[in-house]
Amino acid sequence: AKKFEPLLLLPIGFGGLLSNIPEAGLALTALESLLAHHDAGQLAVIAAKLHCAPDVHAIKEALALALPSVQNQMENLAVDMGYTPGVLALFYKVAIGSGVAPLVI
Repeated sequence: AKKFEPLLLLPIGFGGLLSNIPEAGLALTALESLLAHHDAGQLAVIAAKLHCAPDVHAIKEALALALPSVQNQMENLAVDMGYTPGVLALFYKVAIGSGVAPLVI
């Protein structure tokens, strides 16, 4: 059992490396990708829904205070605008966020 344990660290380290590749967006949600692109028109739409100023900092503050249902609506709006979540964000949502991964392990 002890010889197998170091092998478990390989996928953890690989995931850590992937999530830290600059500009790849592998760990970003669709909404985080939208905010990273700084498109003034799209930021204005999100800001209008959140009733805040159309800049990234104000939108992030408003999202932090928003209800989870509002955060989910903004995420869906970002998807409707053509943004997609990264691979690691999808994995987190499907495997870890749903609670399936701990049961499988």
